[in-house]
Amino acid sequence: MTARFSIGASDVLLAIDMQYDFMPGGALGVAEGDAIVPLVNRLATKFANVALTQDWHPAGHSSFASSHPGAKPFETMTMPYGAQVLWPDHCVQGSAGARLHEGLNIPHALLILRKGVNRNVDSYSAFTEADRITTTGLAALLKARGVKRVFLCGLATDFCVGWSALDARAAGFETFVIEDACRAIDANGSLDAAWKAMEAAGVRRVIAAEVAA
Repeated sequence: MTARFSIGASDVLLAIDMQYDFMPGGALGVAEGDAIVPLVNRLATKFANVALTQDWHPAGHSSFASSHPGAKPFETMTMPYGAQVLWPDHCVQGSAGARLHEGLNIPHALLILRKGVNRNVDSYSAFTEADRITTTGLAALLKARGVKRVFLCGLATDFCVGWSALDARAAGFETFVIEDACRAIDANGSLDAAWKAMEAAGVRRVIAAEVAA
């Protein structure tokens, strides 16, 4: 297949949360999450602009079930900013699980954006925290660099990739999710719901061969 997109200086690849706690065997492991590492590396070689995200929670983060006596992982709790799924402890700052996968080879990445650092607010998106008010500054940085199109890959399609894609569109970027360079959790219909939300927002679904033949 001939690549469908000509990648240039106005494009960025966002590689989302390629960390050990989201790999098989991790605290929030995504099935086959490690299988996409070589493809993400190959895609990155096509982009002059690449940014990585890294979940980076302080110990005792409010999104952890362990921070709420009697609560269990995957229950939902109401926070000041709205409903919050309570997660197992994961991606704690400085922990082995928070590390980026050692197979990730993107030395030219312009940024590693650490998110979820506010103890009291979760952050799925690379652009906006879960309060939907606090920005990470990523949109402003990309616009300052002349970026017009955002391509996303990584983990997981139905959570951090999906939220990031929706926020990229809301920030005015033409947005693409590289489906085969992502993996999903797909719990209780979450993957289908995420794709419907993304498609309704104008996010386009592509495959890696269309970007990097």
